[in-house]
Amino acid sequence: MPAPRPLAERIALVTGGTRGAGRAIAVELGTAGATVYVTGRTTANSSSPMNRPETIEETAALIDAAGGRGIALPVDHSQPAEIQTLADTIAKTFGRLDILVNDIWGGDAAVEWGKPFWEQDLAIGRTLLHQSIDTHLMTSWHMAPLLLASDHGLVVEITDGVSHRYRGSLFYDLIKSSLNRLAIAQAEDFRSSGVAVLAVSPGFLRSEAMLDHFGVTSATWQEAIAADPHFAYSETPHYLGRAVVALAADPKKMEATGTITATWELAKKYGLTDLDGTQPDWGHHFRTSLNLEP
Repeated sequence: MPAPRPLAERIALVTGGTRGAGRAIAVELGTAGATVYVTGRTTANSSSPMNRPETIEETAALIDAAGGRGIALPVDHSQPAEIQTLADTIAKTFGRLDILVNDIWGGDAAVEWGKPFWEQDLAIGRTLLHQSIDTHLMTSWHMAPLLLASDHGLVVEITDGVSHRYRGSLFYDLIKSSLNRLAIAQAEDFRSSGVAVLAVSPGFLRSEAMLDHFGVTSATWQEAIAADPHFAYSETPHYLGRAVVALAADPKKMEATGTITATWELAKKYGLTDLDGTQPDWGHHFRTSLNLEP
C-alpha cells in the first residue's frame, strides 16, 4: 500500500535547505509529495563561508528519492535581487507558493559565548543580525504575493526556544527572539488572507555539524552522551521536518497562527515520532534537568 502523500501538488520553498534542519524539512516535505525549492549558497560548484560538504543539489536528490520533486537553486538571501529572481521563477512556473520555511542561519561558528556583548566583535554581531533576521524578512516580503495566491498558505520561522529565557549571547538571543516576533507579526498581517505563520523550535538537534562536533555519526550518536549527557535527549532534524509536514497538512492550521511552538509540542499534538520511533521531549528534559524554560 503506497504511503500517504498529504502534500501532493503543494509547492514549498525551504531556504537554507543545504543541511541540518532545512535539509530534513525539505526531504520530509518531499516524502509527503510536495515539490520543494531548496535554496542555499553551497552548490556542487561553489562553497559558502561555512565550508561544509553538503550541497543544495544533494538535498534536491534526496527529495526526489523520497518521492517528491526537488529543485535546487543557489540563492544568497542577503541579496534582494536574488530573492526577487527566485520569486519570479516560482511565479512563472507555478503561480503560487503554498509553504515557506525560513531556515537561514549558518552562524553557529561566529557566535561568541561567555562574553558580555561589549566585549564581542560588533561587526560580527551585526553581520549575524543581517544574515539571520533581514534574510528571513526579505524572503517573506518577496514571497508574500505568491503565498497570498495559495489556498494552503503556511510560513514557518525556524527558531531556537519558546520562552523569554536569555539564550547566552546577546546577538544570538536577539536573533532568535526576533524570529519569534517576526512570526507573530507576519501572522497578524496575513491573518485575514488565511495564511498561517508559526515559529517552530527544535530541541537539541543532531545535525551533521553537531555529529561532527562530537566525532560521531547518525548511527553512533549515542557514543557522544558520555561527553554531554544532555545529548541523550537530542533529536534528528527529521523530527522537525515531520512536524512541519503535519502543520502544512492540517486543515485547521489557522487556529495555531501567531504561536511559538516546538517539535516536542507538535509531536504530542499530531502523534509524531522521530526516525527511531521515539518521541523526544527536549522541553521536559530542559525543565526537569536545568529548571529552566526551553
